[in-house]
Formats: sequence, C-alpha cells, structure tokens
Amino acid sequence: MADGTERKRRGGGRAGNAARRGGMVIDQMPWNPPTNIDRPVEPLTEDSVAAIHLGAMEILEDIGIAILNPEALEIFREAGARIEGEVVRIGRDFIMEMVGKAPSQFTLTPRNPDRRITVGGKTILFGNVSSPPNYWDMEIGKKVPGTREMCRNLLKLTQYFNCIHFAGGYPVEPVDLHAGVRHLDVLYDKLTLTDKVMHAYSLGRERVEDVMEMVRIAGGLSHEEFDASPRMYTNINSTSPLKHDYPMLDGWMRLARRGQGLVVTPFTLAGAMAPVTMAGAVAQSLAEGLIAIALAQYIRPGAPCAIGTFTSNVDMKSGAPAFGTPEYMRATQMTGQLARFYGLPLRSSGVCAANVPDGQAMWETSNSLWAAVQSGTNMVYHAAGWLEGGLIASPEKFIMDCEVLQQIQRYMDPALTATGPDEIALDAIRAVGNDGHFFGIQHTQDRYTTAFYQPFLSDWKNYEGWEAAGAMWTPERAHHLFKRIIGDFEAPPMDEAIRDELAAFVARRKEEGGAPTDF
Repeated sequence: MADGTERKRRGGGRAGNAARRGGMVIDQMPWNPPTNIDRPVEPLTEDSVAAIHLGAMEILEDIGIAILNPEALEIFREAGARIEGEVVRIGRDFIMEMVGKAPSQFTLTPRNPDRRITVGGKTILFGNVSSPPNYWDMEIGKKVPGTREMCRNLLKLTQYFNCIHFAGGYPVEPVDLHAGVRHLDVLYDKLTLTDKVMHAYSLGRERVEDVMEMVRIAGGLSHEEFDASPRMYTNINSTSPLKHDYPMLDGWMRLARRGQGLVVTPFTLAGAMAPVTMAGAVAQSLAEGLIAIALAQYIRPGAPCAIGTFTSNVDMKSGAPAFGTPEYMRATQMTGQLARFYGLPLRSSGVCAANVPDGQAMWETSNSLWAAVQSGTNMVYHAAGWLEGGLIASPEKFIMDCEVLQQIQRYMDPALTATGPDEIALDAIRAVGNDGHFFGIQHTQDRYTTAFYQPFLSDWKNYEGWEAAGAMWTPERAHHLFKRIIGDFEAPPMDEAIRDELAAFVARRKEEGGAPTDF
C-alpha cells in the first residue's frame, strides 16, 4: 500500500478464489491470456498496404479531419498543421514521426497485479460487452432498459470468467441511475466486484478525472505511482466521417498526460459513414485513428496507444448496421495488416446484429471473433454478451460467448501442435496395429483427462440422451448457469480501508453534483 500500513482484508470467498483455481460452478480453464501462435491472415499485397496507407495520408493532408475540441485544435496549430475553422490538415511526415513514438506493446496493471495484461505483441485479450442501453434475459423474455442490478450481475460474470481479461465500459447502461452520478456508482461496483483492468468513458472532465482517482484509490497508489505506468485505459470513437468531438478528445488528452492506456476506434460503417468499398472505409478509419494517436504522442511521447477497427457495413435495404459479415472480417484483417505496418497494437470486437442469443448471434459473433484471431488483434472488445448491434446486453449470450472464447484459448495451446516422440506416438500406433483401438492403451490412459477441450456449456449427448435430460436448448442451459454463478458469487478481496475510501470519494463527489449531463 502507498502508506506502507497493513490493512484488513475482506471478501474473496467462493467466486473470487474460484476464478483463480478454475471455477466452482463450472470447471473452466484457468486465467491465461492466450498467445496467438498463428500467422495472421494478410489479404493485402505490399502494394495494397502502401495504397491504403497513402490514401489515409492524403485524407490527413488534403481533406482534413474536423477537430471539435479547441484545446486539441491549438495543439495541432502549434505542431504546424494547416487549420481552417475546425478542420485540421497535417503532413504525413508529422503523423508518421508521432506514430513512431508510440510503443508497439504496453502493460496495464489493475488493483490485482495477478490480472496484469499486455496489450500488443501476439497476446489476444477478451473484454466484456460494453455500453448497451438495454438488457435481455430468458426470465424477463423481452428487451428492457438496463438497471444497476443488471449491470452488477454482468460485472459478476466479467469477474467470474477467466477468459474475460479486462472490464470494458458499463456492461449495460444502468439508466435507473442519474447520468450525472452514474459513473461513480458503476465504477464503485466495477472496482469492488472485479479486480481486472478498468475502463473510463471519455465523456467530460469530471468523469475521466473521477475514474482515474477511483482507480488510483483502489490500487492503493500515490499519484506518482499511478502516473508512472498504465493502470487503466479509455476508448474513444471518432464521429465518422472525419470528425473528433469535444468530450472524447478532452478525456483522451487527460489520460495521455498521465500515461494511461489509449485506444481510438473509428466507427466506420461502409455505405453510411464511410465509402462502400472496404479499402476506402479502412483508409478513412486509419486517418481518423492516426490523428488521435499523433495528438497523444505530441502531448506525451511514448503514451501507450492502440488503434481500433470497427469497420463493417450497413444493410443497404434498411440502413441498419450489420456485423460478423464477410466484409467485416476482411476489413478487420486488412486493418490488422496496417496496424503492423504502423507498429501499433490492434483492437477489434466480437459483435453481431442478432436480437436474441440464437444461431445467427453465434455465427456472426464467431465470425467476428475468428476475424480478430486472423487479424492479429490484441484487444477484443464486446467479446461476450453483445446483441442487436450493441443495443442489448444478455447474460445468456455472455456465457455462450465464453464457451467460444475458451475454445479459442484452447486452439492456441501449443500442446496441440507439439511434435515430440510422445505426440507422434509411434509406440502407441505400433501397439494397436491394424485391428485394435486406442481407448484402453496406456498412452491414452495417461492423457485422456487433458487431451481434448471439455466444454462447460455444449451438450454432446445424442438426441435421446438430450431429450431424457430435459431437451434444453443452449440459451436455456446458459440461463441456468447464469443463475448459479450469480447465486454463488463473492467479490474478490479488497482492503477494508480502501473500500471505505472509495465509498467516501463517491459520496463526496455526489454531494458536489457529480458530472454535467450536457456539454
């Protein structure tokens, strides 16, 4: 602790400790952020990479990006940009010089250092669903506005599942809390119900400053210790096409100055907010992202930054966003190539357009998640629980997604591709010969408990066995697991004095009025 004193601890019972030893309600895989051992899929030739890069540079130099934050505008003016009104045009040499200062990977350390994560390299990290205003579960049976209780339950799932490596934004927006103090209550819940890396919404000075202070308190850190290394992060979205708004850039600059994690994710829907062609949408997305990274590096060289991709397409018949499409997959892979070209970590998402946790939800989300794997993504937002294009959070979908995430983690296990004598298994093949089987031989007996992935949700019984067991469809099984996990949950340990300090901070900031609700 910052003051060097021993503090009383409480909490950390079943679910808190269970997450470390593999789980009690389910036998889940241990905490182990996977290393992506596959070569990335690279659909672009070198000439194509150069063409998209040059397109992004031309956008920055000749078309320009509207910067709606006056402070950021002045920083760009100081840096030598051409500014007309709120439109910034800036040279590629400056952009590339600044982007070159960003680290290719960085570490985020939450209040529990055992949950430290590395963003970049070959690590792939999964985060919970973030920011839907609505909620759906099988008990309610319809879409309803989010509440604090629903948010807390999804945070409990975030903590419980070892395949979830960071806590994104609010897993559902608790609209029963006043917008001016919502961030205080939800961050208190996040910091006490989970011990994973935290996120701050860049929505005005008060929210960002409050979250940084609460993360500092929860970590038992001095201000100097907090500023010395990244303890949390933000994600901002450009307002496509070609704009960055006031509050998000304000938060971006505040976190940059204090050396915290920064992710910029343009929301470029091809056919609506970006060109209908994938190359044009990716070039625009890169221009919107790179100018924010250049700003952060000018403010604090070496600030930890990642570039995000949210390039998908709309349904040209209705205008509705579509996700998990072939176009989404290719755009993610293409952006991955460009992220490596710039030496930046990559963020993508596990998303779908489905309205309930059905087959469409899972094939679209699986497409999104495997596109993340193929692209060399480092941070996968919304990896569990997302529905209706981000308008619904669902605990059943969360649990179904975690089954897929565990399978990806197992797929990345180097043991599956080991080629030593025990793995080639010539002695076992020789012993069985031409007319035996491998069930009973010692080679199998020594390995059968760990040889293959064991699902916690999938049902591998035949039809008759499934029918005899109640004929439960996958979302129903997920719903029962959700109830059991929530019923068994206990929060991870937290020092009593820190918990009290957090509560006192929340109470004081509420008395002061919290944050403004307009900008």
